[in-house]
Amino acid sequence: MTMNGMSLIGDVSCLPASVDGVVCDARQATIPLYDDGLLRGDGAFEFVRCYAGRPFTLVEHLDRMARTCATIRLPFPRALLETDIAALLASAGPVFTDMRIVLTRGGRRIVILEPFLDWPSARLALVVDTPRRLLLGAKSLSYAGNMLAKRLAEERGFGEALLTTPEGNVMEVQQAAFFWVTPQADLCTPPLADGILDSITRRIVMKRLDVSERTCRTEDALGASEAFLAGTAREVQAVAVIEERVFRDPPGPITRQAVAAYRSEVEEQLGPSAAALW
Repeated sequence: MTMNGMSLIGDVSCLPASVDGVVCDARQATIPLYDDGLLRGDGAFEFVRCYAGRPFTLVEHLDRMARTCATIRLPFPRALLETDIAALLASAGPVFTDMRIVLTRGGRRIVILEPFLDWPSARLALVVDTPRRLLLGAKSLSYAGNMLAKRLAEERGFGEALLTTPEGNVMEVQQAAFFWVTPQADLCTPPLADGILDSITRRIVMKRLDVSERTCRTEDALGASEAFLAGTAREVQAVAVIEERVFRDPPGPITRQAVAAYRSEVEEQLGPSAAALW
């Protein structure tokens, strides 16, 4: 089975969901049609990776969701969400899944388990976008622009969009932070002030490796010696292509260091051995 060009690891049909605290079959779960989360994309979401039934960096994701809710003036029922998540994971058992947490303007609390995706090395097209300052840093349900950017990239034969400003500053991929390695072997990522999301996985890479925050021009990305993406679902993903720039034999050495750094953080926080996790 495939989704958005990536193959699914696992069977989505056997995974449960939770709606307003009720664990149910995800295929039969419903919300009212008049919910503005559906009609207007008015809501907030987070995406958390679960290893053997244990959510990784859940506190950090809920903290960010609280900030998103404050930005869009949406109530944030944290204690109820934490109870919903615990009940859903207890029902699912020690599964390796991703978990989508959604709050809608209509007051729905939705938690969905999703199979891991298998992410090949990324092939990126540059797509110009202008960040909306009102939603800067918010992880809202208003994702149509990001999905359109991905479709524009796919129409040109690429897999995903590397978003840039009209001035030529590289920001991020639709669902992940962007890192590049300079010809001098410096690992860099754009600063949050350039309009990118405060990615949890980005934080982990920056915590464990020596990373410089600097504005990335399109010529910097195209002139990089290697590049990678960092996000919950893909963890650390090598970049194979940016427009006409082809990277030889990804992942490169610093990308491999980032993969190892991420995995070490998971092992230290959750406790299972590397053999059990990877």
